[in-house]
Amino acid sequence: MRFVRSQKIRGWALLGATAICLGLPGVITTLGNSALAGTTLEERKLPMHFSWAACQPDCKGWISAVGIVTSDSPKEFDEFARDRQLDGATIVLDSSGGSVNDSIALGRRFRSLGAMTTVGVTVRTQTAQGERARIVPHAWCESMCVFLLLSGKARYVPEEAHVRVHQIWMGDRADDAKAASYNAQDLMIVERDIGRLAKYTFDMGGAGDLLSLALSVPPWEDLHELSATELRLTHLVTTDAVADVLPHDSSSIPVAELKPTEVKAKPTQDRFVSSAVEGDAPPQVVKSTKTAEAVVPTGGAATGPGQAGK
Repeated sequence: MRFVRSQKIRGWALLGATAICLGLPGVITTLGNSALAGTTLEERKLPMHFSWAACQPDCKGWISAVGIVTSDSPKEFDEFARDRQLDGATIVLDSSGGSVNDSIALGRRFRSLGAMTTVGVTVRTQTAQGERARIVPHAWCESMCVFLLLSGKARYVPEEAHVRVHQIWMGDRADDAKAASYNAQDLMIVERDIGRLAKYTFDMGGAGDLLSLALSVPPWEDLHELSATELRLTHLVTTDAVADVLPHDSSSIPVAELKPTEVKAKPTQDRFVSSAVEGDAPPQVVKSTKTAEAVVPTGGAATGPGQAGK
């Protein structure tokens, strides 16, 4: 399987970035890796899995979506949702991306449920009253995860969260994109899938600025972390209130507080800001671990596994 990671078109205080890849032929995937404590990082490298986090009586609960989107993810979400009433549910994302076309399919499923989205790590603990869940805001949503975030009818990103983007590229040539060779078929697939991603972005209410920003970061550069201004400009954030995405029945919000010893994210500079808002600012250099995972080639047109990371 070949992959492509995203390139250029103009166009969660609750929780605490992004590589897009394309699978060949006809499959796009996202790559992304970030340093995260405990077992979270390892979970983010595995195929995406879905679980229900109950938090009664504090709130109605949420869906935890962790890992890389593969060709199986849409089907596995359908199986997860089959015996549950998930209309209007909140989806908490912790992902380094995955298959572009499968992420688009999964995002459309989220929107069809009227889901709300945010970024965070779901932590479960055993208490005398049973298992309780809370959300740690220091988390990552990278690459195609950003477009899953966009699928929510209401979208909240905490200050501690990291939302990162970059270009679509052939995943099997991402490690040395400049030295690799390409043919007309490769270019056709990239352009076709950029078109699919553009349509999805606008269908979800995203701004062309999101595409322009993501598509302006080549595969040989580090993922760009979106600033608070860019999150707004791209329409990735629709609310600054946690309660808008995690409705609760009492004043207790199940969001884990950062410990004093934890390091908060540094301010992020804008890489791209519409001239209607303010002038361009230089990009912030954000280092990230680069990995790539081989996938068996497929001949499908719009589905297929995709994982790896930049």
